[in-house]
Amino acid sequence: MGIETTDADEVRPGEMVGTAVQRREDRRLLTGDARYTDDIQDPRTGYLALLGSQYAHARIESIDTTGAEAMDEVLAVYTFDDLVAAGLDGTMPAAELDAEDLNRDEDGDDAADEDDVEVARPLLADDRARYQGQPVAAVVASERYAAFDAIDAVEVSYDRLDAATDLDDAASGEAETIHDFAPDNVAYEWDTGDPEATEDVFESADHIVSLDTGNNRVIPTALEPRAAVARYQPSDDQLVVELSSQNPHAVQERLAETLDMPRHRITVRVPDVGGGFGAKLQPYSGHLLAAWCAKDLDRPVKWQARRTDDFLSMVHARRQDTTIEAALDEEGQILGLRGEIDADLGGYPTGGGIGIPRGTAGMLCGAYDVDAAHVTVRGVITNTAPISAYRGAGRPEAAYTIERLASACARALDIDPAEFRRRNFIAPGAFPEETALEMEYDSGEYAKALDRALEMLDYDAFRERQEAARDEGKYLGVGFSSYVEICGGWEGDLESGQVRVNADGQVVVLTGTQDTGQGHQTSYAQVVADELGIPADDIEVVEGDTDKVTEGGGTAGSRSLPMAGSVLQRSAEKIVEKGRLIAAGELEAAPEDVEFEDGEYHVAGAPDRSIGFREVAEAAYDPGDLPEDVEPGLEASSYFEPEGSTAPFGTHVAVVEVEPRTGEVSLERFVAVDDVGPQVNPKLVEGQIMGGIAQGIGQTLYEDGQYDESGNLATASLQDYAIPKSMDVPDIEWDSTVTPSPNNPLGVKGVGEAGTIGSMAAVVNAAIDAVEPLGVDRLDMPLTNERVWSAIEAADGE
Repeated sequence: MGIETTDADEVRPGEMVGTAVQRREDRRLLTGDARYTDDIQDPRTGYLALLGSQYAHARIESIDTTGAEAMDEVLAVYTFDDLVAAGLDGTMPAAELDAEDLNRDEDGDDAADEDDVEVARPLLADDRARYQGQPVAAVVASERYAAFDAIDAVEVSYDRLDAATDLDDAASGEAETIHDFAPDNVAYEWDTGDPEATEDVFESADHIVSLDTGNNRVIPTALEPRAAVARYQPSDDQLVVELSSQNPHAVQERLAETLDMPRHRITVRVPDVGGGFGAKLQPYSGHLLAAWCAKDLDRPVKWQARRTDDFLSMVHARRQDTTIEAALDEEGQILGLRGEIDADLGGYPTGGGIGIPRGTAGMLCGAYDVDAAHVTVRGVITNTAPISAYRGAGRPEAAYTIERLASACARALDIDPAEFRRRNFIAPGAFPEETALEMEYDSGEYAKALDRALEMLDYDAFRERQEAARDEGKYLGVGFSSYVEICGGWEGDLESGQVRVNADGQVVVLTGTQDTGQGHQTSYAQVVADELGIPADDIEVVEGDTDKVTEGGGTAGSRSLPMAGSVLQRSAEKIVEKGRLIAAGELEAAPEDVEFEDGEYHVAGAPDRSIGFREVAEAAYDPGDLPEDVEPGLEASSYFEPEGSTAPFGTHVAVVEVEPRTGEVSLERFVAVDDVGPQVNPKLVEGQIMGGIAQGIGQTLYEDGQYDESGNLATASLQDYAIPKSMDVPDIEWDSTVTPSPNNPLGVKGVGEAGTIGSMAAVVNAAIDAVEPLGVDRLDMPLTNERVWSAIEAADGE
């Protein structure tokens, strides 16, 4: 049934945090009052459409735009050369590759005296297209569908080149070079850990267990495709861009660099967002070109991507091939890990695409106490859509890999998979813990989450039912995933927050994160309401406007509550302290004798001498009523830099039934126990976990972005790219444990990605457990009927 919610007005001041308050956003969203980017209508709007490359890899010999330009409603047609002729450099800010990772000699050592490489990514393809759908030309028309018609009239002459869409083929040394800086299509090589110590433990190990696995390509599929509306006012050189985004301040910075404009002349606003999941962190060609076209044409310009546009040219995610080995002693204790990751970067390396595989490598110790480890990463360029962040961004890949390996080790040593995990967990007293792969975990009590999951499942009873079912020819399986992740900000991360109290006692809070469905309006109001002792309904939350909030880090990496919640709490504390000075003047008492509780200031020992928060706010704007040295007004700004990241964790358990005659995998139960520290709003936490699990199930059972040998995306629509429907996800049985983080004042840990990170390995491990009696010990995602049936048939043949 899930957690029951409470109306905010039924909660006493000071008790908001920890209460499952009903989301304040829901009524507006459910009644049709939401305002998305495409709802924005301006007079004289021009509509931007982009022509994507027909081929995955080709030289562009010529582009003939005369047919499109002759169409009645067409306002302008642009190519890369047109952008350069207009004064732009024609590229968007790109990823930078370190020289030490780019240049390795034959022994794998760093080469010297080389410069870092910045990979330029053209707004429109210059002389070569490097993936199907890469924008090649742009059309602006006075009607939306006229723009789509016009891009079909643009004639492009291509010299088609061989495409490399497979990781092994691209890095084989025989594939066509995609970028000159990487003649063998290997963009970088990188490693983490201690190779010598790792080799030592492998030489002395009693057992070595190996696993070859990988992560399938997934395509972010938010309800709302990418979109932007831009308006330019030449009289004062002001540009306003409204778009669906996770990080308005990053967009503002990219616009400033691309258009060569000062940041303060660019306003970025984010209306309601129909899902982001990492894919809307960075602006794309359509966003930046809409802004430039608005300047060039002196009229509003709107870009609304179609669903197929998103499939072809928005970032993809996850694609990795991994080999990993564990060295174990006779008792099944993990002594060491070593691994190799080949990561797909797509046609253009992005900052996320470069960093994500490194994050995967760093997280491969998982929740386990490992003495020594070493992992190498190769970033491989392919003729596919660029790879970047998607819910979890490297941690789902790592959790999937290490949890698959943990179950493989348990099978090899004939140890119960739950017991194997318990035996190898990092002990609660070891935190904070730096792993053998140089990642820092803040706090954890992993066995507690595992024990609760086993209790909810009634594990012993399930094993009995599993044996009885096998006797009847039914194949049930149970799979575990005891994950840990790192998120919620990091050392050096920064977030801004302001709390402003008006003279009537109403409060406005402003911060630089961006709500894309998480419920920031609700949770931030709860935090501030408790600090100020006022009703949450008295608090307005402002995000997504660079004019109102000048700095911010956006929403990514489950950072919002640990970062913005903490900075808003800090600002609210400053409000209370200034209010104490004002109250002391009103009460004719020394400030140190004034106490604050539940929205009331009172003199210690004299509760009848008191003044309410609203009266203090009114006094703050009456200069004649203020103590000396107290400025009028009641507002406070703060910045928050955490002492380190947070490390949420948990155990997910899946129960499946496999039909060996068809290969169908039916998900019967899903149990999840997660620890994200103290929960400001348990209902929001539950919703984030369940949504994440649904996406993890999607990758595990259904989703698989596929290119053919020529580089054509074979899954370029929802007709061909399967995502889970509501009936495909079972009722999720969820509970939680609470282990606070020492790295932020709220003690909270990130939650937005945890469900995805924990769920994937649980489902695959369950499927393998189900078909193990049939001789199958390896399955890979997605678990399609054909793939599972083929594995069963191959094992039967052996």
